[in-house]
Amino acid sequence: MSGLEQFMSMKEIDDACKQPEAATQKFINNHTMIRIKDPRKSLDFYTRVMGMRLIQMFDQPEAKRALFFVGYADPANIPKDQKDKLRWLFVQSGAIELWYDYGSHTNDTPMHSGNSKPLGYGHMGIAVPDVTAACKRFEELGVEFEMKVGTGIIKDLAYIKDPDGYWIEILNGETLAML
Repeated sequence: MSGLEQFMSMKEIDDACKQPEAATQKFINNHTMIRIKDPRKSLDFYTRVMGMRLIQMFDQPEAKRALFFVGYADPANIPKDQKDKLRWLFVQSGAIELWYDYGSHTNDTPMHSGNSKPLGYGHMGIAVPDVTAACKRFEELGVEFEMKVGTGIIKDLAYIKDPDGYWIEILNGETLAML
């Protein structure tokens, strides 16, 4: 016995995974929140480097924070009316909420990416048409790599880091499907 089987059998995995109930049929993964130190750096990274759009921002002075929702969206599909935009945002799949606590950009404590002890959050995955071409562009833009394409167990995969050290897996679904 090797690998996961030392801890958990396929039967235990099957038993742990239940069929979704009808009540959850329309649930979606709307967004994931990550804390950021400096919105200038993070907004630049997620829009210019990753090609996302700023969909919505919430400035909450009473809570001393600002929330930025970014994601991949065709601007023609984003409603102009604020209420319609909010309704639209919160039924989309895959947005990222960048959470900025006022003043965190002046503090020397780094954000915890979850990839050092204590382990926690690991990474997000972004599918691209061509991993090698995307990584060449990231390299030209000065993006930090955790793992370059061609160097890991899965060759057509890379990991880059955002300005706060969060890992982003760069993958191609067609290529991974051929493994």
